[in-house]
Amino acid sequence: MSWLLNLYETYESNIDRVGVIEKKYNDQEFTLLPISHTTQNAHIEVEITEDGEFHSARVIDKNDAETLVPCTKDAGGKASSNAVPYPLHTKIPFAAGDFVAYGGKIKKEEPFSYYIKQLEDWAKSPYATAKVKSIYIYLSKKKLIKDLVEKTVLFLDADGNLIETWDKKHESLYGNKPLVFSVISGGLENAFIRFNVYSPNKILTKIWKDYEMYESYINYYRDFLDDEDLCYVSGKMLPSTDKHPSKIRYSGDKAKLISANDSSGFTFRGRFNKSNEVASISYEVSQKAHNALKWLINRQAKIIDQRVFLVWGNDDLKIPDPMEDTFSIDPTPINRKERISFTNQEFANEVAKALDGYKGNLSTKSNVNILILDSATTGRMAVLYYRNMDKEIYLNRLIKWHSTCKWLHRYRKDAHGEYVQFYGAPATKEIAFAAYGPKASDKVVKGLMERLLPCIIDDKIIPLDIIRSALQRASNPVAMEKWEWEKTLSITCALINKQEGYSVALDIENNDRDYLFGRLLAIADVLERRALGSDETRSSNAIRYMNSFSKHPARTWKTIQESLQPYQAKLGTKGLYLSRLIDEVASRINYDDFNNKPLSGKYLLGFYSQRHELYQKKEKSDSLEGSIN
Repeated sequence: MSWLLNLYETYESNIDRVGVIEKKYNDQEFTLLPISHTTQNAHIEVEITEDGEFHSARVIDKNDAETLVPCTKDAGGKASSNAVPYPLHTKIPFAAGDFVAYGGKIKKEEPFSYYIKQLEDWAKSPYATAKVKSIYIYLSKKKLIKDLVEKTVLFLDADGNLIETWDKKHESLYGNKPLVFSVISGGLENAFIRFNVYSPNKILTKIWKDYEMYESYINYYRDFLDDEDLCYVSGKMLPSTDKHPSKIRYSGDKAKLISANDSSGFTFRGRFNKSNEVASISYEVSQKAHNALKWLINRQAKIIDQRVFLVWGNDDLKIPDPMEDTFSIDPTPINRKERISFTNQEFANEVAKALDGYKGNLSTKSNVNILILDSATTGRMAVLYYRNMDKEIYLNRLIKWHSTCKWLHRYRKDAHGEYVQFYGAPATKEIAFAAYGPKASDKVVKGLMERLLPCIIDDKIIPLDIIRSALQRASNPVAMEKWEWEKTLSITCALINKQEGYSVALDIENNDRDYLFGRLLAIADVLERRALGSDETRSSNAIRYMNSFSKHPARTWKTIQESLQPYQAKLGTKGLYLSRLIDEVASRINYDDFNNKPLSGKYLLGFYSQRHELYQKKEKSDSLEGSIN
């Protein structure tokens, strides 16, 4: 229950955000929902005058469709809203008293009577607003379909019945397909209508954005809540509920986190007969917790293949995301000449400086929540992972991750679209692509991200299969474009470095067999590349044989060294330094270690560091020559 309690407390802490419209990166609007309200995609908007007369109607653009609507427990908890109407904005069969008169098809009893009775009770209650009364007066006249047909929003066939689904045979009557049939999925009975009140003398707030309307319905509906029971979340005696909201990830989401509707058949129920025997949750806590969750998902969650990755703080909503890279924490390109030789502790201090803003907001109750949600079926959602931890501990775990799973990366772009290099940890999504390729399915990516989260939050060891997969791809550069291989290489080095604790700076005292073999491969690559010149783009022999070299280093090195001879001759004295460096590194390998035992990931660290060192020296040499000239 702790995740529900923390969501409830988040709602209470942000009560001033209820009804305040915010926008996502794609300009889609969202808000922290009031209790007893939900969201629904509307298709038709009908405006009523203050006197309860029809004014106008239009088909709603899909970008403006999401609407905040009053909701009962039954309507909000149903997998299908065809069975129960919403109290105000609702589907055509419920709102239109003349739906059947125009040939509309309904199931079982006539739905309008149930809807209009609900609306009448609200309109005649002491909590009703003038807007509710205006809409009730109009809908009581049972002429909604007639007015919509006259305004060419809905259409009749040759027999005078409503056209429920568009067919080419109707083109003889109306020509092109009307807009309403492009926004509705299925038949006309699925069309959702939202109402608004129009006034020529003053600008009225749209009903679904009107705080007075929210309060009106909340106060009215409070009288219909169940008897009080002990709420297992808050520990208080409050009106309980066994129906909990859906639409958690988006408006059409039917999966629910809390559900107990198995009341038929022969399912074994163990010691419990009714849902409230397991746990009782109050209506208010359920509403606020679910609405806070929806709001947080819209604000800051990552959603991959319907799986939700959410991180938030109790006292500070925006918390550094554990799945992002170091560049996201401190978006400043790192000076490689100064920082690549930092120890883990020194670099940890650098990362800590970037997080000082979050640490400065720490209070005695500063906690961080990490939540992963997903649904296996259409109607059921599960909490796959949840942690609530002290904010300072959380930030220290982030610092450790970014200062140990680190390497020099060059695949990021800054705000101007320019490539920059940064030193630190890669994002978990990038690790997934490095391990399984850029075409890895969302299912694979979300699974890997979930597995890596405990490695960051709980300081667990990175699963070996992930490292092996990345190592195999990084050892096979001919299967990728150069940019993709370079990205895969640096990310793989970061994963291996998490285990080995090496540095990008070349360690010339390191006599580890695999590290030395990696250095040899890098020298051979640089030597051939310099001999070929900048105009030649083909891969060097060292790169082409890299996969074979990682499996049979001694045998493959013989082939690579033989292929180097013409390039050594071409470079002459210019290549003398590299030829001598090959001899020096090879001489460090013990006689018994110069064999065909497959190389570990440390060879990539040696390869990357040696190549980086040689490129650094070349840049310094070119710069010196330029200054002399």
